[in-house]
Amino acid sequence: EVLEGLKKQEERNKPLSPEMLAKISTGTNIPAFGPADSKVTIVEFSDFQCPFCSRAATAVHSVKEKYGDKVRFVFRQFPLSFHQNAHMSAEAALAANAQGKFWEFHDKAFANQQKLDRASLEGYAKDIGLNVAEFKKALDDKTYAPTVDAELKLGEEVAVDGTPTMFLNGKRVNNPSDTAELSKEIDEALKGKS
Repeated sequence: EVLEGLKKQEERNKPLSPEMLAKISTGTNIPAFGPADSKVTIVEFSDFQCPFCSRAATAVHSVKEKYGDKVRFVFRQFPLSFHQNAHMSAEAALAANAQGKFWEFHDKAFANQQKLDRASLEGYAKDIGLNVAEFKKALDDKTYAPTVDAELKLGEEVAVDGTPTMFLNGKRVNNPSDTAELSKEIDEALKGKS
């Protein structure tokens, strides 16, 4: 049993194949910033209700400011089942993305992590200038629920077992909520060392 656990851990820590990296980092209308042909691609699987993801969001903000167009960053939804508002928050973020305001919603949701109920999400939509009627309709109709569920399955395919989980050029990032560690790994990848 211990040996099986070790094998699973070893498999989990192997870099992703180029095909799997492409599968998790590309798609239609996925929240991302930076050019698609960047030397460095980071994919994060995250949960809006996860306190560690909130720290990772701060690290991502720093990456965006420091590296700008040198890095491609892709955000994937991975709402954990024990966070009661996480799935709806993920759907809300995708509804914001459909209106071109994912990152504004992302920042607002992580800044107000203790208030992710439906009324609060609608308030954030209004605050960032979304068409609130359209936003509410997307939540009522569960328009983005299948996308969130598909991203959960995608995360499971690459052994995401908690949030935040980040991959840098297919290699799992050890501490995705540590800005300095993330910057170090990006710098090494930009120099071609990883």
